Amino acid sequence: MSNNSTHKHISCSENGKKALSLSRKILCAVLSLLMVFSMTGCSRGYISSYSDNAGRSSFSLTAVSADFSGKARLFAQDMCVPGEGISLSIGKNNASALFDLDGGMTVVENNITEKIYPASTTKIMTALLAIKYGKMDTMLKASSTVANLEWEAQRIGIEPGDKMTLDQALHYLMVYSANDAAIMIAEHIGGTYEKFIEMMNKEAAYLGATSTHFVNPHGLHRDNHYTTAYDLFLIFQECLKYDKFRELIRLDSYSTVFHDKDGNMRAIEVPSTDNYLVGVTKAPNTIRVIGGKTGTTDQAGSCLIILSESSSGREFVSVVLGAPDSPSLYVSMNQLLRKERQYSKEAE
Repeated sequence: MSNNSTHKHISCSENGKKALSLSRKILCAVLSLLMVFSMTGCSRGYISSYSDNAGRSSFSLTAVSADFSGKARLFAQDMCVPGEGISLSIGKNNASALFDLDGGMTVVENNITEKIYPASTTKIMTALLAIKYGKMDTMLKASSTVANLEWEAQRIGIEPGDKMTLDQALHYLMVYSANDAAIMIAEHIGGTYEKFIEMMNKEAAYLGATSTHFVNPHGLHRDNHYTTAYDLFLIFQECLKYDKFRELIRLDSYSTVFHDKDGNMRAIEVPSTDNYLVGVTKAPNTIRVIGGKTGTTDQAGSCLIILSESSSGREFVSVVLGAPDSPSLYVSMNQLLRKERQYSKEAE
């Protein structure tokens, strides 16, 4: 009891000493801040709030007062962000953009945060999850779901019971944009089709693609399946961290043999859907198109996201979404690539 009484009854002099000590600490802190600001200068800007374990693009921006005098490098300083590029409408597209990967700059942008149908550019997310969580030599078996596609959907003709490795399915997915391969991959990686869709949306949110919502692994049109040019860039940028993805996007064709439901061998060779890779469209001089992903539906129009390289070896990502048709798409993309060439010369 005596101890409790001692803690409850504190003298006025003790209270006064504590208050004085607290006042001194506050005064010292204020004076220290004033001295720092007078020496370094203070301006308004943004500092990222993020976890050290998070991906580069997984962060939120918080407005704060901070020292931007060059004493410290900002987390977002080396990132391509909306609003820093030249606003330029190229062709009759819904959105377009050019990003300097090496410099971390948005070079050209138009409607890059507007929600747009992505068509088969969706498949870069499907590929990302397959590469991140799958084993390439795992054998996949097609379920009856592969037959539940619109008749006009791009496919290689996989039938229920057919077997191929994850690596083979990934090649058909990225080279030929096969929707039946996308279903095989989704059901394997997710355990169920529905679980894979959850994985897609969680991964998008993790990467900072917060204006994206997926409802299927292939991009066939659904009203609530959408993204933005900037979100698509964030996903593509993450994909490029994996050598397997870079290997897939540069192929102009693919041929392999797999087993059908009866154990018979099937050989299917497919060309790339990318006009740059098959030689239909030529990039501007000094620009090398490494590869990317196409997409086309009636609602989304013609879409393309690519990785390219300038003569100096500088890497860029270009996006065109919602072009009226394929010829218009590549005309617009070449305009972006000419901007890349000009920007590269100025940056060197």
